[in-house]
Amino acid sequence: MTFRYVAIGDSISEGIGDTPWPDGTPRGWTDRLAEHLTRTQEGVEYANLAVRGSQAEGVRSRQLPGALSLQPHLTTISAGMNDLLRPRCDVARLQTNLHAMAAELTAQGSQVLLLAIPDVGKVSPVGRLIASRRERYNAMLHAVADETGAVPLAPIGDTIFEDPQAWSDDRLHLSPLGHERLAAGAAATLGLDGHDGWADIPDGGDIARGVRAELRWIGTHAVPWIGRRVRGRSSGDGRDPKRPTLVPVHAEVT
Repeated sequence: MTFRYVAIGDSISEGIGDTPWPDGTPRGWTDRLAEHLTRTQEGVEYANLAVRGSQAEGVRSRQLPGALSLQPHLTTISAGMNDLLRPRCDVARLQTNLHAMAAELTAQGSQVLLLAIPDVGKVSPVGRLIASRRERYNAMLHAVADETGAVPLAPIGDTIFEDPQAWSDDRLHLSPLGHERLAAGAAATLGLDGHDGWADIPDGGDIARGVRAELRWIGTHAVPWIGRRVRGRSSGDGRDPKRPTLVPVHAEVT
């Protein structure tokens, strides 16, 4: 019997920031989680429909139908960060979209893991700007989980994800270490053995950033991101999912 795992969402689930595969395809925590699943499940098949830049409504309209058609045993959802980063964010509408996705998948028999958003105020100025929205989002996420039977993917306080080491140079996407730890946290949430300590912060996390480094970050990452928002563009425009169909993990992922 095969075990079907499908990932939907935004750039975090697409794998941006992780060391890519030899062909240049993003790896990411969902690819890593698929590998972990092979240690307890036989015949794991994995699809990834996530596309960078996606907002929750887009994940629901463009990715959820494909996920449902694949009839997954497990689905992970990362959606909401791109909504929170917009000048205007309708949290009630965001909750409606997340609730609908979790409810439809669980009703079909899939276990659903929802990705909470950590406090990245110490990592990026963006984290401080969206602090109140983030708190409302995480409270809403837990409410959706309670109502639909989904599971919040991992604890979000006092973990590696509040440390600069978990984040790439753009401070918006996870680093390879962050992707590795998020996969381990998801595996632990699913009850897989061997992932104790996934949330621990390793030594070396105090990264001093002077004025020159901050200005470089603004010019290299913040300004282009703001420019796309002003033009109404997304980093995911014209992109297709990296793994739109179920593929045996032993053949393609490990």
